[in-house]
Amino acid sequence: MYHQPVLKNRRTLLERAEKFISDIYFTDCNLRGRLYGDSCPLVSLTSFLSPKRITFAEASKQNFAPYRIGDTFGPTWWTCWFKVTLKIPESWRGKEVHLLWESDGEAMVWRDGQPVQGLTKEGEKTSYILSDCLKDEEPHSDTLYVEMACNGLFGAGQGSMIAAPDPNKKFSLQRAELVVFNRNVRELLTDFEMLIDIVKELGEGEQRGYQALFTVNEMVNLCDPANSSSFSKVHNLAQKFFNQRNGESQHTVHAMGHCHIDSAWLWPYEETIRKCGRSWVTVIRLMERNPEFVFTCSQAQQFQWVKSWYPGLFSQIQHYVKKGQFIPVGGTWVEMDGNLPSGESMVRQFLEGQRFFNQEFGVHCKEFWLPDTFGYSAQLPQIMQSCGISNFLTQKLSWNLVNTFPHNTFFWEGLDGSKVLTHFPPGNSYEMKGKIEDLVRTVKNNKDKGRANHSAALFGFGDGGGGPTQLMLDRLRRVQDTDGLPKVQTSSPDQLFSRLQSDSALLCTWSGELFLELHNGTYTTQAQIKRGNRQCETLLHDVEIASSLALCQDRTFKYPVKKLQELWRLLLLNQFHDVIPGSCIEMVVEDALRYYEDIRTDGTALLHDAFGALGSKGNSAGVFNSLPWERHEVIETKHGFVLVRVPSVGLSPVKDTQPVTPVSVTVQADGTILMENGILRTVVNKDGTLASLCLINANREAIYDGCHGNQFVMFDDVPLYWDAWDVMDYHLQTRKPVLEVVQPAHVVSSGGLRGSVDFTLRISDKSTVTQEIIMDAMCPYIKFNTEVKWAESHRLLKVEFPVRVHSPNATYEIQFGHLQRPTHRNTSWDWARFEVWGHKWADLSEHNFGVALLNDCKYGYSVHKNTMTLSLLRAPKAPDANADMGIHHFTYAIMPHSGSFQDASVIQCAYNLNFPLRLIQCSPDTVPWSAFSVSSEAVILETVKQAEEQKGALVVRLYESHGSSVTATLHTTLPVREAFHCDLLERQDPTQPADITSQGLTLKFSPFQIVSLLLIL
Repeated sequence: MYHQPVLKNRRTLLERAEKFISDIYFTDCNLRGRLYGDSCPLVSLTSFLSPKRITFAEASKQNFAPYRIGDTFGPTWWTCWFKVTLKIPESWRGKEVHLLWESDGEAMVWRDGQPVQGLTKEGEKTSYILSDCLKDEEPHSDTLYVEMACNGLFGAGQGSMIAAPDPNKKFSLQRAELVVFNRNVRELLTDFEMLIDIVKELGEGEQRGYQALFTVNEMVNLCDPANSSSFSKVHNLAQKFFNQRNGESQHTVHAMGHCHIDSAWLWPYEETIRKCGRSWVTVIRLMERNPEFVFTCSQAQQFQWVKSWYPGLFSQIQHYVKKGQFIPVGGTWVEMDGNLPSGESMVRQFLEGQRFFNQEFGVHCKEFWLPDTFGYSAQLPQIMQSCGISNFLTQKLSWNLVNTFPHNTFFWEGLDGSKVLTHFPPGNSYEMKGKIEDLVRTVKNNKDKGRANHSAALFGFGDGGGGPTQLMLDRLRRVQDTDGLPKVQTSSPDQLFSRLQSDSALLCTWSGELFLELHNGTYTTQAQIKRGNRQCETLLHDVEIASSLALCQDRTFKYPVKKLQELWRLLLLNQFHDVIPGSCIEMVVEDALRYYEDIRTDGTALLHDAFGALGSKGNSAGVFNSLPWERHEVIETKHGFVLVRVPSVGLSPVKDTQPVTPVSVTVQADGTILMENGILRTVVNKDGTLASLCLINANREAIYDGCHGNQFVMFDDVPLYWDAWDVMDYHLQTRKPVLEVVQPAHVVSSGGLRGSVDFTLRISDKSTVTQEIIMDAMCPYIKFNTEVKWAESHRLLKVEFPVRVHSPNATYEIQFGHLQRPTHRNTSWDWARFEVWGHKWADLSEHNFGVALLNDCKYGYSVHKNTMTLSLLRAPKAPDANADMGIHHFTYAIMPHSGSFQDASVIQCAYNLNFPLRLIQCSPDTVPWSAFSVSSEAVILETVKQAEEQKGALVVRLYESHGSSVTATLHTTLPVREAFHCDLLERQDPTQPADITSQGLTLKFSPFQIVSLLLIL
């Protein structure tokens, strides 16, 4: 014991307090060394090793062999099941008894055939409570099972968390025994920790910080670690400090338990299922002991996994959802990437998610929950609003590399003017620990002081799961209303946003996209995933349209409801924010590509079934067009190329038509090749670059003077840390054109309906690019069918088109619309957009002339000054050491045009490139027919599908694509009896019937508005 010191050397006093509770040195005379009392060995410990993840029922039937503490098991991704036989000493009556379990893997305790507790050393969960207070009537003997995953909370990276996993890593169990847990020691440790942190965060020179230092020193003087009778007096000293209250003006922190679990990242999908089980069953245990505890949880897919694998746990979750403690949030199938999924995919994320939450929990989410994604499309506010969501929570924009985002609470205005109340937790984390630094940082970082006096604090281990701990709850409980700190209120998202909404009069508005100035490499990494996503989005679009028309044409046809839902859910799963961006390990990539192949196989079969109903199983060749405009294109049949004309959303027999001007291909005296189709004229150099590209009718040259189009360029691509995620601005200084010609450009097809030129370039000793440049009759763009054999390391391949256009802004397609971004770098905000994302097209236009760059599976663009660039391939080495290695196929196109891109049908041409005309068998006497058409080119019919709730009814979705206010008529030959407006969840608004006339349905659109209709047939 110490006498009262004179408080002069405050740093010495702080060190004294920290040493007093430390477990580093003298475990016999400090508090932490007395956290556990008596211990007792297990009766027996046996194990069984499995290469696969198996159910408890299977595991419990296996032959278990004796296991010695410290023995290794593995390798990575295997599972070691332990059988634990225990007997609690009779002398431990009235004491809190734990199974202490320390290992370097993730574990789940099973008791009586049910999961009961997650154990993860990295997640500060190393014990399972066998009894809070051992009673005579409790069983003193028991047999438990522990399912040990051979991976840590963040996988099994080699040296770095994001490094590729070590496939041969071994794991071990370091400690397994019964212990008496001294709860009063834990309480005192928490008191000391919180007071010491107050000193550190508030400062010893501040009144409140000094008071905390004085209090903790008093506690050290009073506390005798060897005499537990002193503990209550010491605890009372701490409570006296914590109970000194705040004033009314203090900021309120809304504390919500959270457990962000990446659906796949540094571990495969299969392991995520177990992460959910381990994390959520632990949450249920906390709720049993802490009735005030509130936990928020997103991603319907994860709930579905738990329902399938852990039905007993799922029932418990349903119980606590009803009690208002376990709160499903977000309303989406997964926490998807905010940039790359199509508009319709984003709608389906909400449709599948909200329907699942409503069916399983009777809950309709009011907030979109997307803490960890790599940017946010400007169309998300409208999509949210039309899915019944008015609030948005995220955090990732705090990672901006260049500019600090100016708000934490604000209204976000989308592309069409829709607004949602948006909150970024000022603590800049979705996995706080309930510490003083979390609370102080939340107040200090709040950029809307005076406008918003409430903030969220999400606490719990995240990314790899784990979730909240009892210690976190104990920390927060102490400082609910403590002078000098913000008020802490256990809260739900609804309570937070209701309070923010009630005080929202002075909030600012941010208009347009929320662009993350980091992780821009995710627009390009894992090109096969990007291609699979685009192709499967296209396929499911066509399957739904063909199936809907087949349903109307053949009443015996059954719309494939269950199979389509299954395929959509697979696609939506792969749009998780670490899968479609490519920031995942190789095992996840393999899973994703397999899912895409499943979608292709099953989707193609569904399309064949629908075509069978549409074509009456004839034996003549026909063509199906899923897009809402007539198409006049060259297609390839088994008899060669033909030029066909197909009506909108309909089909036609194959009837070869003649082009106004056939394609001509001529080798010129200097070895260059001249290609012309009456619309375009281009000169191809021997190395495949374009020396000239002329729009004939306008007599406008598209390629800038002295430059070449279709120039492949290589860059060094070595990010600072986030390898698969980032392209850094300094890569721009390493530009090297690809110049070595392996096979010079030569004519493959000399004209008529199609002309083509082929060439091969060597990128390096290991990599080549082979390309076929295609010019079709009647086609306003030139296609570049590309094959790349890619075996690079930290290199980035792009293609450039320096064009004869001057404009301060370029336009990029996004979901259900487009937006502009600067082509200059005047400000830091402009500079940060050196690499941006877009979907099927980007356009650079001046008055009356422009050039569009189209693609079929790429997302990364850069338009600087007059150079249009498409990013093609990267070669990162972490977390997938083999990312993008192999053979790649993709197509892009260049399209010079007169007038605006809207008037030149750039949008329609990009759709045509991505949605091929499909061959179908039909009867010889088939007459061309169209199911739908739209009177205005500005309005695009995006989706036709069967309604979720009303069999036989169709949902059609249209959007205004030009950025204009327009009235359009939707024509249909289907027998529509009634039509109603509905939201994106297909909830009918009976007060808004659509105006049906003899011409069709008359619809009014504002710029970029999405309109959904329910058609009653």
